[in-house]
Amino acid sequence: MTPIIRFDNVTLSRQQKTLLSGVSFEVYPGQKVLIRGQSGAGKSSLLKTLMGMYPPSEGSVYFNEQILSRHSVHHIRNCTAYIGQEPVLAADTVREALLLPFQFKAHSHNCPTEAQLLILLRRLHLSADILDRHVAKISGGEKQRIALARGLLLHKTLYLLDEATSALDTASKQAVFDIFCAPQITLLAVTHDADWFQYSTTIFEMNAGRLTEIPQYGNP
Repeated sequence: MTPIIRFDNVTLSRQQKTLLSGVSFEVYPGQKVLIRGQSGAGKSSLLKTLMGMYPPSEGSVYFNEQILSRHSVHHIRNCTAYIGQEPVLAADTVREALLLPFQFKAHSHNCPTEAQLLILLRRLHLSADILDRHVAKISGGEKQRIALARGLLLHKTLYLLDEATSALDTASKQAVFDIFCAPQITLLAVTHDADWFQYSTTIFEMNAGRLTEIPQYGNP
């Protein structure tokens, strides 16, 4: 099986500081890969490197076995849903935020119906009235779930999460876990949250820019 994501001995240095050091790993279709570690260990830098925000100082990043470059980075961005701790929804209301991608020609033929929006909101433990609320008036946890909903409406199957459930209560977090357990979804998540461990197929520890795979059993 061909990996979707592959880091080959990637080192990243910025402002005379090494953020990633010789990082190599692969993510295959359907895997749920978790990267844990202390703040400042390099977890977010790894995701930003994958999204083409930080070009590697050494080594290479591959997406579907195509080397990541300024010419090919649009491919991974089109295929991926990136959800951070504070997602930017880029709209006034929640409804506008969810429908924003469907204003573009590439997605206009797949615009969801009102019924589809409501079904998805229920799955994510969000009330129907949130659709007409201003994005400035919703909580961080609601923003995280709206960002996820937008990815699901676009039928994204690769999700990059950066502490993307940090603001969720237990029930809402479980609803998110239930969605990501689907076999067609590939997940690369960085988090401090131990609740993720039981839903991960592969767990890495990031420490001072170095990545080490850890056994699945015996996790805290």
